[in-house]
Amino acid sequence: MMSKDIPIEEGLIITEEAIGKAKKIMKGCPETKFTFEEYQKYYECVYFMCNYHNTYEKTMQLCMQLYNQFKRSLEESINTVVVPSLMCQDDDAYLLRQLVLMWSNYKLMARWLCQFFQYLDQYFIPRDNLLSLDELTVSCFQDLVFKKFYCQFQAAALSLINQEREGLQIDCDLLKNVIHTFVELGKYGQTKYYEDFEQAMLVDTSALYTRLASEWLLHDSTADYVQKVYWCLSQENGRASHYLHPRTAEMLRQIVRNQLLEQPANKLFEKKQAENSGITTDYQKMLSKCAGMTLEEGSSVSATEEWLAALMASSINIC
Repeated sequence: MMSKDIPIEEGLIITEEAIGKAKKIMKGCPETKFTFEEYQKYYECVYFMCNYHNTYEKTMQLCMQLYNQFKRSLEESINTVVVPSLMCQDDDAYLLRQLVLMWSNYKLMARWLCQFFQYLDQYFIPRDNLLSLDELTVSCFQDLVFKKFYCQFQAAALSLINQEREGLQIDCDLLKNVIHTFVELGKYGQTKYYEDFEQAMLVDTSALYTRLASEWLLHDSTADYVQKVYWCLSQENGRASHYLHPRTAEMLRQIVRNQLLEQPANKLFEKKQAENSGITTDYQKMLSKCAGMTLEEGSSVSATEEWLAALMASSINIC
C-alpha cells in the first residue's frame, strides 16, 4: 500500500503517469488496459492526497489542483487529437466516422481517469458545487468540439439521409451511432443536440415531400401517385427503425401524411375526376396497402389510413 504521507510533488507525478497512459487510448490504442495494481496505486494516490494534510485549507487547495489536472488532461486530449482529426474534412461519412471514433476513445479514456479521481466526486466536488467528473467530461467535449463542429456534423448527417432518399447506399450503422452521440452529449448543458438535429431533419423532410407532391401531381396519374406514397411510407418506416430515435417516428409519419396526403387531397380528387376513368382492381389493392401502412408497428388507426379509406370510397363513386 502507498504511504499516506505522500509528498505533493510525488503525488502529482504519479497522477500524471496515470493520465499519460490513459491518453494512449486517444492516440490509437483503445486496447490500453490498467492492471489492478495500477488502479490501486492511482486511486490511493488521489485519496491520500485529499485526506492526509495538516490543514483543511491545504487539503482543499490540493483537491482543486487535482480537479484542474483532470480537466486539463481532457482539454489537452481534445485539442491535440480530436480537433485535428476533424479539421478540413469534406467527406460527410468520413467526418462522422471520425466523430464516432473520437467520442468512443475519449469516453474510454475519461472512464479510466474518472475511476482514479473518483474520490473528488465523493467529497470535494459536492462541497464546492462543481461539475461532477462525468459532467466535466461531457462539458469539455461540448465546449471544444461541438461548439466548433456541430453544424458540420448535423449537415453531414442530413446529407447522408438525403443521399439514402435518392437511392444511394449509406452506412446506416454510422448514422445510428452519430445520433446516439447527439443524444449522449445532449444530456448535460443547455444545448439539446438531438432535438436540434431532429428539428432540422423534419424541416428538410417537409420541404422534400412538399416538392415531390407538386411534381407528382403535375406529371403522374393518381394511381402512380398513390403507389409512390406507399413506397415513401415504406422507406420512411425503414429509416425510422434503422437509425432514428424512436420518438421521431411519429413526427416523421405526420409530415409524410400531411405533405403527401392531407395537403394535396383536393388536388388529388380533382385530378382523379379529370382522368374520368375507373380505378382498376390493382389500384384499389395499392390503396388498401397504403391505408395499412404506418411508421410504427402496432400503432392504432391513423388519420392517414382514414384519409386513404375515404379516397378509396370517393374513387369508387367517381368511376
